[in-house]
Amino acid sequence: MRVCLLASGSRGNSTLIEVDGCRLLIDAGLSGIETARRLSTIGLTGDDLDAILVTHEHHDHVGGIGPLARRHNLPVYIDRQTHAALPKLGNIADLQLFTAGDDFPLGNLQIASFSTTHDAVNPVGFTIQSSEGKIGFATDLGLSTRLVANQLQECRVLILEANHDEQLLQDGSYPWELKQRIRSRHGHLSNTESCSLLEDICWTGLEALFLAHLSEENNCPDLAAEIFRKTLTNCGLSSEIIIGRQSQASFCFVSHPVMVS
Repeated sequence: MRVCLLASGSRGNSTLIEVDGCRLLIDAGLSGIETARRLSTIGLTGDDLDAILVTHEHHDHVGGIGPLARRHNLPVYIDRQTHAALPKLGNIADLQLFTAGDDFPLGNLQIASFSTTHDAVNPVGFTIQSSEGKIGFATDLGLSTRLVANQLQECRVLILEANHDEQLLQDGSYPWELKQRIRSRHGHLSNTESCSLLEDICWTGLEALFLAHLSEENNCPDLAAEIFRKTLTNCGLSSEIIIGRQSQASFCFVSHPVMVS
């Protein structure tokens, strides 16, 4: 199992997940050229990918999907309403439409989609079940619902949003209307809100926690790492914390194979 945030932030998001012989991207918000460059830093090319999963239609998550899918003949898995909200996506030869809440196979993997709260037409998060365990992905959500917490139980790897520090956002230069959007039920999770979600889903098998979609103005990597480390410690865990960045790919989490007795 290998997981890496190729890019994370308001200017482009993409996550690589490699497990059970399948390599997929969750979102592709970078240009095709930049996606290729970041893949190259971890020894891959677009031809090594097997699929793209889409969370929602905002440009920082879908800007590179069409060119990437056409160039490398990749299937794109996307919610029906989200696809309808992207009239300029262009022709995708292998378009796999689903409805939020659907489960579906992808190679040797089982993918589960679940609804999230964000200012998009029908945003989703994902869990990926494999022989090496479960990976959970939930970013761009303004509210941690019981559904989200239930879906993210017993993950070996978690990718969670940690968008902003409440005080930094309050004191920052953003217009009042934008601050209100970020704080809303359809905005983004703060460090504190995301930690509350983490407390609900902590379990002893959690090996790695990725912090995603950090605001470059309203958050600080060291601050986020500190509060999440404290939460993990309070849960009795020493999981690895990896912070996604806008400017470069994150460190990759690489797991040891699960030993079956």
